[in-house]
Amino acid sequence: SGVDNTGRGLFVVTEVMQVKQTQKEQHSKSFSSAEIIGYSPKMQQVFDKIPLMSQTDASALITGETGTGKDKIAEIIHRHSPRARFPFVKINCGALPLDLLESELFGYKAGAFTDAKRDKPGRFAQAENGTLFLDEIGDISPMLQMRLLRVLQEKVYEPLGSTKSEKADVRVVAATNKNLEELVKQGLFREDLYYRINILQTFGYER
Repeated sequence: SGVDNTGRGLFVVTEVMQVKQTQKEQHSKSFSSAEIIGYSPKMQQVFDKIPLMSQTDASALITGETGTGKDKIAEIIHRHSPRARFPFVKINCGALPLDLLESELFGYKAGAFTDAKRDKPGRFAQAENGTLFLDEIGDISPMLQMRLLRVLQEKVYEPLGSTKSEKADVRVVAATNKNLEELVKQGLFREDLYYRINILQTFGYER
């Protein structure tokens, strides 16, 4: 698998091709009957995508209105993935101010700022080997978008106040209730980050 040199999102997920149709049908049935309740055609499309999204390590984007269960879909994807025995960590990017969100994501070292009395691991560290769910990713600032892009590209980050890079073996699943394509056109969301998180996409189901 890989991304083309232009960064425009050409991506071939070879692992997905290895999932048999019978497995897909079995998983789809179990999701719809046991973990998600609903019968509309749109919801069945979501059920059909979950097995494929679970069996690859590619970044994924879940879109849909607030309250449509995007977090539930992300958790199901994690529970049926090879990372299931490791943590599922989530954070609402739209609920925290910029400075707090940055420290929550990447952590900090003692002395990084006035109240930093001891080292604190961030959500990336907490989700090591597992899945990090970034809810409302459309609300993050340009600076934070750049830091997140680096983690996705290079699998490393620096906690606040540190000069040493930390490795990040984390699968990222993001969600938004915004039109990221429109935000890209308006210059409010990085195009390269959009294509990085939008390798696989599904839509939040109806309640």
